[in-house]
Amino acid sequence: MTDDTQKAAEILTDHRESIDRLDAILIYSLGERFKHTQAVGKLKAEHNLPPSDPAREAQQIERLEDLAKRANLDPKFATKFLNFIISEVIQHHKKHQE
Repeated sequence: MTDDTQKAAEILTDHRESIDRLDAILIYSLGERFKHTQAVGKLKAEHNLPPSDPAREAQQIERLEDLAKRANLDPKFATKFLNFIISEVIQHHKKHQE
């Protein structure tokens, strides 16, 4: 292995270790987020509130798009990601109301 190849392998390892740590942060963050959205779903069910809140969802998408731009992340990707999460949350809220 050449010195350049060895250096590239070391850099690759460093990047992958950072990616692994960030993946863990994402998973734990999603876990924490869903813990709270489950509580919201139960609260909505107890008070006969609708499982979705389109106005809140629109605000969150707008907020996330702004955050994505500031973080140099594709806002369309961020919107798709949030829409996926919102969809899951609404499904959970509907289950609480059954």
